[in-house]
Amino acid sequence: MARDTQGTMQSYEGMQIRTVWDEEREEWYFSVVDVVAVLTDQKIARSASTYWAVLKKRLKEEGADQLLTNCKQLKMRAADGKMRKTDAANTEQLFRIIQSIPSPKAEPFKRWLARVGAERIDETIDPEQAIDRALETYLRKGYSEDWVRQRLLSIRVRNTLTDEWKQRGMRRGAEYAILTDEISRAWSGMTTRQYKNYKGLKKENLRDNMTDLELVLTMLAEATTTEISRAVKPEGLSANQSVARRGGRIAGEARESIEAEVGHAVLSPGNATDLPGLISGIIADPVDGEA
Repeated sequence: MARDTQGTMQSYEGMQIRTVWDEEREEWYFSVVDVVAVLTDQKIARSASTYWAVLKKRLKEEGADQLLTNCKQLKMRAADGKMRKTDAANTEQLFRIIQSIPSPKAEPFKRWLARVGAERIDETIDPEQAIDRALETYLRKGYSEDWVRQRLLSIRVRNTLTDEWKQRGMRRGAEYAILTDEISRAWSGMTTRQYKNYKGLKKENLRDNMTDLELVLTMLAEATTTEISRAVKPEGLSANQSVARRGGRIAGEARESIEAEVGHAVLSPGNATDLPGLISGIIADPVDGEA
């Protein structure tokens, strides 16, 4: 399992929370005792450890054995500078632990979790609410309306492709990831993980950090893969990989043609923090003879 073994520090209200990034799972792991210290105002590490030991006992009594079993022991740098094993939780596990901490500082998290839970139930009853909420979220983050429309279209294109993979007997998870990497490598020259590294991303969604052209070419690659798959009806992972490469190559050829015309690379190392500037830069550099 590939991890950032050095870890990083996240600051919250002047207190440090140790974190480790798991590159393979694409998840952050947080030191539970550090989070407990912040939420319970424990200034001494031993006091925070004692609180966590008592809380673990209570969680076990409440039947949260699976939660405690799934928490990992990861090496993180201790106050004395040495790397020592400490309980670490991913985001989902951490939220569950926070729910069991009776602290005023934990209340904002609990209210947020309750609101998100209610929203998800509403979206299950009326899926259109999920689309509306996604639109609002992207606009609040500063994306342009044109980009958001493309992003929502890309979700539909992706869902159509995964529906086709399901029809072909592919399994969600590992096999979907393998096929996605085949498409990505064929059109961009990089796997999804390499592409995210190129943009300096960790947990963030790759497509949310794409320029207009990157997003359009991704859609072209996936839509083409879907049509080829419908035509040839591949059976088995190997045959589906071949189709994925064929679909990706068509988008790759389009990328090369665009680059030959505009004189610069389509793939950008930029991410969402400077996405508006990237989009403006592409629009401001049109093909000769076009306005």
